[in-house]
Amino acid sequence: MAIIRSTAKAGQKPPKEIIRAARKAARGPINYTPDCPKSTPEALREFAMLAAERNRRNRKQAVTIRLVPDCLEKYKSLGSGYTGIMADVLNYVADNPEILSKARG
Repeated sequence: MAIIRSTAKAGQKPPKEIIRAARKAARGPINYTPDCPKSTPEALREFAMLAAERNRRNRKQAVTIRLVPDCLEKYKSLGSGYTGIMADVLNYVADNPEILSKARG
């Protein structure tokens, strides 16, 4: 199997020959090497447990929050993804108790 290299710019589709080569390689057999041996069933079970735990920790929960219009407009002015930024700000404040004590004060 040959190594095929190609350079693409952001937003550019890969050349058709690269797509064809990738599809052909995906249909072929997997070649295990000494530095990358086949995973044992025990290792696969452990990976599955780790992935399930990571998914549980990263699961997001939908909530309803009431905000003053000015606050919401400031976040919306940030554009697409503003809710993620709001979540990051809330996490940062929750992780820094000194900020919370100033806000209450």
